Amino acid sequence: MSKYFFALFISGLVPLAVSFWPPLHFWKHWPSLVKSIVLIVCIFGVWDIVATYRGHWLFNPSGVWSIRIVNLPIEEVLFFVVIPFCCIFTWETVKYIREKTR
Repeated sequence: MSKYFFALFISGLVPLAVSFWPPLHFWKHWPSLVKSIVLIVCIFGVWDIVATYRGHWLFNPSGVWSIRIVNLPIEEVLFFVVIPFCCIFTWETVKYIREKTR
């Protein structure tokens, strides 16, 4: 397991598990979640691809797997799925808690 993948796994583990908590109903909004994540992947993925091709940054081979998608390590592509999921989940959870405490 690469270091980058391990960090993504740890980051997404709790939000993914808690997203199925019945009172939150987060899983019912999956179409909106998918649209949001696809938009993020498209915008920032293109930015990453261009920056990588231009040499603005690179990925340490010892920290990522050798699997690449358009010159990006698979972990970088997964980053654009896992981290937005965590952010949207956190936002919706905070909204839920605020509504319940009012």
